[in-house]
Amino acid sequence: MDEHLPAGSGTRYPYLHIADVLRGEIVDGVIPVGQRIPPLEELANRFNVSPQTVQRALRELRKDGFIDNQRGRSAEVLPWREGAGSAAPEGMWEPGRAFTVLGRHVLEAFRAPQVTIDVFSLTTETLNQALIAPVQQALSGGPRPASVAVRVLLPGPEARLAIPRSVDDPADERPLNRLRELIRSHVVTLKSSIGQLELGAPEIARSLEVRTAPITPQHKLYLINGHTALFGYYSVFRREIVYSSGESADIYDSLGLTTPLFPSRLDPAKPEVAESRFVTESQEWFDSLWSTIAEPLGNLA
Repeated sequence: MDEHLPAGSGTRYPYLHIADVLRGEIVDGVIPVGQRIPPLEELANRFNVSPQTVQRALRELRKDGFIDNQRGRSAEVLPWREGAGSAAPEGMWEPGRAFTVLGRHVLEAFRAPQVTIDVFSLTTETLNQALIAPVQQALSGGPRPASVAVRVLLPGPEARLAIPRSVDDPADERPLNRLRELIRSHVVTLKSSIGQLELGAPEIARSLEVRTAPITPQHKLYLINGHTALFGYYSVFRREIVYSSGESADIYDSLGLTTPLFPSRLDPAKPEVAESRFVTESQEWFDSLWSTIAEPLGNLA
């Protein structure tokens, strides 16, 4: 674990906090497309962490497609999400990388009077990124709904999940323990994001419920405003990770932030068509888990 914890980050993984902050600045245009991010030493001083921690944060941004992979100079912000911010961006209903597609749909959803978002996923990382732009717009005079209600269904903290797991020792608990900590860290970030509305736009009614179920997610599902379903599979891949102790290990893990999401739209005039039925059945599936075996995730503070 790194030597410093950024104040108010709510996470034991400072590099994830740094990556979240920099992603937010890229999404908000503070660091625009084509501009170089600050040098390594400058970022290390800013966040009061080691350069190695900043490097880990930058690896996350490279992996997610936010910055380029050039060495020997400061990284440059890539055109990761062109068109987001218009009322109905081109490609709104086309499949694409999860953080891009979800970001567009959530931004559009905030134009409605009532916003509802139901999520089934491994963590809330993608949702956290998608909420940055609409929340900031709501706080700065942009589209401001009357209410925002978010329900999130995640793997149970005590469940013996199939993924992640150690390549060499499937009984090793460390990959699962690491995931559980990441789940809680990202939920804390989500809670903070919704909390910004309470501080900056108290007239917006808000609710956030997080429940867990003893299930290994093989797909991720986002249900937005009762009419849109975004569906994508988690790919399983082998990769090297570094535990907080500094020890590295090969694990089988799931990839979600950049996995393709496929949008479906409910047509009230044609409820019998396949796309409409998929949205309806997806909502019923989510509600069935939510109202039966799902249990509240406590201790979010």
